[in-house]
Amino acid sequence: MDLAYLRAHPEHLPTFLTHQRIRETPVAGGDICAASRLTLDDGHSIFAKTWPGDAAGPVPEGFFAAEAAGLRWLREGGAVAVPEVVVALPGMLALDWVEPGEPTPGAAERFGRELAALHRAGAPSFGADWAGFVGALPQDNRPDDGPWSRWFAERRLLPHLRRSVDGSGLTDVEAALVEEVVARIDEFGGDEPPARTHGDLWPGNVLWGADDRVWLVDPAAHGGHRETDLAQLALFGGAPHLDRIIAAYAETWPLADGWRERIPLHQLHLMLVHTALFGAAYREAVARTARAVLKKPGEAGARYR
Repeated sequence: MDLAYLRAHPEHLPTFLTHQRIRETPVAGGDICAASRLTLDDGHSIFAKTWPGDAAGPVPEGFFAAEAAGLRWLREGGAVAVPEVVVALPGMLALDWVEPGEPTPGAAERFGRELAALHRAGAPSFGADWAGFVGALPQDNRPDDGPWSRWFAERRLLPHLRRSVDGSGLTDVEAALVEEVVARIDEFGGDEPPARTHGDLWPGNVLWGADDRVWLVDPAAHGGHRETDLAQLALFGGAPHLDRIIAAYAETWPLADGWRERIPLHQLHLMLVHTALFGAAYREAVARTARAVLKKPGEAGARYR
């Protein structure tokens, strides 16, 4: 099987793997899926993700189709490097292989400019025309004209808050803080038209390539707020050379007044995703982030270094 054959017959890939007709090397693929590098007969490599099997339950309907749609939509923005989708099947996704490299200041600055261009490509509405997922969790992607603040509260914060409370990831104390954020969300400002966003842009979904470019992977792509992508880049230690990314972004498309103060608001979404997925281990992070949004005494929100 070479790349041309695979493009013409993507449905044959699982059979070739089952019969060990393709060289397969396991690689890191994230917290959910099993991942491998596949070397085809013509020497071309692709990155394949598969659902981990019965232990994780059945693959959610539309899971890989949603990721494939998001990747294609981001590529259509013609700005940031995004791997090409080679195979998209109900239980598998295969992308063109990106050779990893080291983070460099030059790549960071180019990424900042390209991310601004991607966001400026825009979206017809908040949400998307495909099913929404963040990690393995569903998200309501039904198109919505906004404003962003109401949409973000209703479609991103509240659903993950309910999942977190129902799963005992949060207590009534943290839930009350998030509910106060939702009730006051109009006070924080920053409403903008929908941007073309990655939607899950924590540093682990930023791939630094050997070509000295930054590639976007594992999206939860949708029409959203550009500040959400930027705030997520600062999570979990922050992306390498984050100051250079942000400076180059702002030179290309200046950010609205107050964007730094809104960082915790935008980060609250992924914090709630973590309590919904992983439980109480992230409980204090949710409380700390919500307090930072509300500017409660003694709590400081995340800031770019």
